[in-house]
Amino acid sequence: MSPARKQPDVSTYSGRFAVRLRSLREKAGLSPDEAAEAIGVSLVTLYDWEGGRQVPILERFPKIAEIYNVSKTRILLPNE
Repeated sequence: MSPARKQPDVSTYSGRFAVRLRSLREKAGLSPDEAAEAIGVSLVTLYDWEGGRQVPILERFPKIAEIYNVSKTRILLPNE
């Protein structure tokens, strides 16, 4: 049995971004493996983004928006 995944700290910007990114991936119907491959990053990097430990560089945003089927990169950002 694997340990429960630690949830991002949503009191921080990176935590809110992480939650938003994961929800968009899930809404797009992509597994972490599929998303990482489509974006062109390692699975570890994707998990770091979704865990709030890192934020993607700006150059990745257009590709992420394309993969997650959002019309504008602004939609990737958390609401607050």
